[in-house]
Amino acid sequence: MKNALIGTFLRLPGAPETSGPLPGIRIDDPALAAVLDFDIPLLLLHEGTTLGDSPVWDQDRNRLIWSDVISRRVMAWHPDGHVHTIIDPTWFINGNALLPDGTLVHCEQGRRCISLSQDGQETLPLITHYQGGRLNAPNAIITGPNHTLWFTDPIFGIHSAREGYIAAPELPHRSVYRYDRKTGDLTRMADLDQPDALAFSPDRKTLYVTDTSRKIGGPGCHIHAFDVGRHGKLTGKRPFHSTENGVPDGLAVDHRGWVWTTADNGIYVLDASGCTLGSIPLPWSPTNCTFGGPESRRLFITCREKLVALDLRD
Repeated sequence: MKNALIGTFLRLPGAPETSGPLPGIRIDDPALAAVLDFDIPLLLLHEGTTLGDSPVWDQDRNRLIWSDVISRRVMAWHPDGHVHTIIDPTWFINGNALLPDGTLVHCEQGRRCISLSQDGQETLPLITHYQGGRLNAPNAIITGPNHTLWFTDPIFGIHSAREGYIAAPELPHRSVYRYDRKTGDLTRMADLDQPDALAFSPDRKTLYVTDTSRKIGGPGCHIHAFDVGRHGKLTGKRPFHSTENGVPDGLAVDHRGWVWTTADNGIYVLDASGCTLGSIPLPWSPTNCTFGGPESRRLFITCREKLVALDLRD
């Protein structure tokens, strides 16, 4: 195992100044050393959010989109440092996804629905109920194969008045759903205590889903893995990783199949078998992460009040 300092913050154009050394990264496998420089700088891109979360890279427009959940807005960061607000106010939007035609898809914790939007336009509800019961509070959403959307539906948004509106759930389960955009079919794929973030492996044969019920007093602090079969059927549920510090709040999977997950004290990097390759301590608790930028080598990381990034070698 090797230890080294990450270095100091770098200020990108349009971002405020900050300074100070960071705790060292931990390398448990030489494969990670080929990706991370020991003196890699943490780039400060923006600060001033209340609860930054759910970043998604918009390749066509060369920008990062992310939510400020509590401040009820969706924002965009551009490589020249410019930041602007896309939607304000929102119905406590958390998760975001991007369709091939540029349409944004959102998880609205306030209206308890999945919605669609174009830049500068009002969000329009797409999915509101399952078998007659109103959704709990959709949290995270991703695109899947064959024109599908996959999303999680925990109760966080109806449990806290800071992130939604307190209400009694109408469904007896907290689930992962698959929505077919061609047929309009909504299918309940799996139940967890409080499903949160989700991501596919590069070959779409594995789905990773976090259970973060520890946020509201439950036992969940785990990433689960599922085998993805015909028509998206999920089988072979198995524990993939458990965090010691906080919960695996958000995650992203890179082109190697490695899982990069946030926890209270930083980013943990896991291989496809769930073994820890290393970790990157951060000065603020991260909420989520995604890859983007040129050749997808930049890891964007949302924290409550800041948007930061790391540029990887590969």
